[in-house]
Parts: sequence; structure tokens; C-alpha cells
Amino acid sequence: MANSKQSAKRARVSEKKRTRNRVLRVAARTRIRQANEAIVAGDQALTAEALTEAISTLDRAANKGIIHPNNAARRKSRLMARFNAAQASEA
Repeated sequence: MANSKQSAKRARVSEKKRTRNRVLRVAARTRIRQANEAIVAGDQALTAEALTEAISTLDRAANKGIIHPNNAARRKSRLMARFNAAQASEA
């Protein structure tokens, strides 16, 4: 419970930011999951599109400060490592 007008406003602002940030954070997790599923499925066109979407969403979240840039870089690196490993196993 807020004790002053200022703390009440901070609570309102924090809640707005939390809901706005949550949308992008959930979208990033969804895109990563879709990319992982596409990699496992082995469909080249679907995988390329899913990876592009996932990387774009991660970059957008990092640029807006929703996740740390290093966190986005780590997730992109892991995605590409899985993709490259799947490519190597197919060949």
C-alpha cells in the first residue's frame, strides 16, 4: 500500500511498464520456442523464417531495455548453435 502520492504514482507507473514489457518478453520466449521447434522439424524454409523472427524480437526487446543486451546475444548464440548443429547432422 502506498504511503504518499508519489509512491502511489510510482506504483501506477511501474504497473504500466510491467504490463508493456511483459508483452515483448513473452513474445521473445514464444519466438525462441517456435524457432527451436522448427530446427527440430528440419524444414529449411520454416527454420530460416523462425530464426529471423526470433532474432528480430530479441533485438527489439534488448533495444527497448526489456532484457539485457548480453541476454539477447546469449539467446541468439544458443539458437544459432542449435541450428548449426542440426545442419551439420543433416549433412
